Amino acid sequence: MFKKILIANRGEIACRIARTCRRLGVAVAGVHSSADRNALHVRQIGESVEIGGAPASGSYLRIEAVIAAARAVGAEAIHPGFGFLAENAPFARAVEAAGLVFIGPTPEVIERLGDKAAAKREAHAAGVPIIPGSQSPSVDAAEIAAIVQRVGLPVMLKAAAGGGGKGMRGITSLAGLDQEIESAMREARNSFGEAGLIVEKLIREGRHIEIQIAGDGRGRVIHLFERECTLQRRHQKVIEEAPAANLSAEMRDRMAADAVRLGERLNYRGVGTVEFIVGDADYHFLEVNPRLQVEHPVTEMVTGLDIVEIMLRVASGEGLPVQQGDVRLGGHAVEARICAEDAAAGFLPSTGKLSWVSFPSTGVRVETGVESGMEVTPYYDSMLAKLITHAPARGEALDRLKRALEETAVFGVTTNLGFLRHLIDLPETRAARFHTRLIDEQIAGWSLRTAAHDMHSLAVAACHWLQLERQGDVRSPWARWQGSGWHLGVDGAGLPPVPSLHVETGDGVSAAIRFGAVESDGSMLVGVNDAQVRLQLLTAAGEAGCFLAVTDVRREVIRLHRDGDMLYLHDRRGTHSLKVLPYLSYISISAQASGELKAPMMGLILKVNVAPGDRVEKGAVVAILESMKMEMRIVAECTGTVISIDCRAGQTVERNAVVAVVTPD
Repeated sequence: MFKKILIANRGEIACRIARTCRRLGVAVAGVHSSADRNALHVRQIGESVEIGGAPASGSYLRIEAVIAAARAVGAEAIHPGFGFLAENAPFARAVEAAGLVFIGPTPEVIERLGDKAAAKREAHAAGVPIIPGSQSPSVDAAEIAAIVQRVGLPVMLKAAAGGGGKGMRGITSLAGLDQEIESAMREARNSFGEAGLIVEKLIREGRHIEIQIAGDGRGRVIHLFERECTLQRRHQKVIEEAPAANLSAEMRDRMAADAVRLGERLNYRGVGTVEFIVGDADYHFLEVNPRLQVEHPVTEMVTGLDIVEIMLRVASGEGLPVQQGDVRLGGHAVEARICAEDAAAGFLPSTGKLSWVSFPSTGVRVETGVESGMEVTPYYDSMLAKLITHAPARGEALDRLKRALEETAVFGVTTNLGFLRHLIDLPETRAARFHTRLIDEQIAGWSLRTAAHDMHSLAVAACHWLQLERQGDVRSPWARWQGSGWHLGVDGAGLPPVPSLHVETGDGVSAAIRFGAVESDGSMLVGVNDAQVRLQLLTAAGEAGCFLAVTDVRREVIRLHRDGDMLYLHDRRGTHSLKVLPYLSYISISAQASGELKAPMMGLILKVNVAPGDRVEKGAVVAILESMKMEMRIVAECTGTVISIDCRAGQTVERNAVVAVVTPD
């Protein structure tokens, strides 16, 4: 076994790899960008080398910098994790040329399998059924368009060099094809350094099933059964499980045998995933991911094996630590990916400070690379954490995952927690009657707004604010006095005529808050606009920030956290974000239609399509912004004339920065 390795990645997967290394007695070091100096993975690993600036292209994708870091810390091997350089054959080759061990497949196998077109050729040669389409990648937009015409709609454009849904576009109409090809190639180049695309026939209602394989590099390959990854949004996996539900034993055995045969053909070393698209009666090969997968924990939970340990033992020369007959399934596991994105706004990535993060501590496996106080930047993937539950039966595992999501609180950025809870409760999810396009087809009819505010949540937030104000300055008479606001006069209910506080929500709801006196039992009458609620807020047992809110009709454990003038509340309905201001400091600002087009979040301007003086139609793409590896189109909100352009290609802009001004007709 190795004495020390370098982990060439960040976030939750870097923390995950380090955990197994420590259990095996292997020392670890890491790398980080300038944006990740205070990241959780840097602190958990304990030794880390800064290798460049915030963008991945200037840090985590710099091959020479990663190898130099490994030499500097005295590492014998490099684990690439997933993403970044994990499927980069030149990197694997450079690692070996430097006298280090690459913890993964050989460079030759990565070249043969990491490229989707080459992988299709290998699968075909191994007798594995493949999807009709192109066999080689192309960077010629005209050639790609011609292939689309030849294969026939619908088709899928795929980045040949990568995965994770990047550089993928489902094409169902020839209208706008050139723009879709250009966008897919640009996203592929930015994500993987290569713009080549392949074209495949689109199977509309298939299931995405993948087989986990492991090989010793000497011809022996085993499988660790399958994972169900069908629940996807825009080709990105959202919820994964193992084993697959409603899959016949005969089809499972055939798919596993095909995956193993493909691995044996290549003398596969390390772990990899062979992915299939499954129809009603048969299946076709999709691709191979010659690396560790994001969803590997569900396989670990049902087999009891540590996949990272398998990678380490194979790479160190020990070979596979288990035989095929040793691999058995036990129970069912489900994983959900928590991401910083706004489901109600088209899954727009969300950046900013994580004011407070709380995950459940029992009954769930948590894989994360974030903690309270960290900054979510636009430079990397939006995933914050993964929650994994395991139970004897699938329904119980889903129930446990739903409870874990309900108990998770993330304050400061918008997350997809509500979307995940909704998805778990879908009848199609519960019955495993789904296909890869289910979410994209149904989501328009789902209610994905953030948690609705009511009188109770506003009163609880206001009461917590008052308690904190009393604790703030012991010299203040307000800190010692048990009253709660303006008491020059009170109404018949005991509430003062002048509000003490103004509370407003992100969806435009606002309320004037009046506080009554604190009664002998600790309760307080709180006025919320014209309504009233008697409330008692008690500290709950357990973690910090937990409270018991008691009213006449409700008792509920909630979480509360204040960050400046923002107050966050997490209850059974989700997370509430409230802005709280002393009443006399509150100033109402009316929104005005100005024609200003603003960046929806911090990111990099990829392209500007117009110039001052141009006339644009409503919906025209004025500029293209990239953030968290996603492209967002900033469009004209009205038909008019471009007055000014306040950005340029290659410029990083802040959230809400004005990028252009259009004067309406």
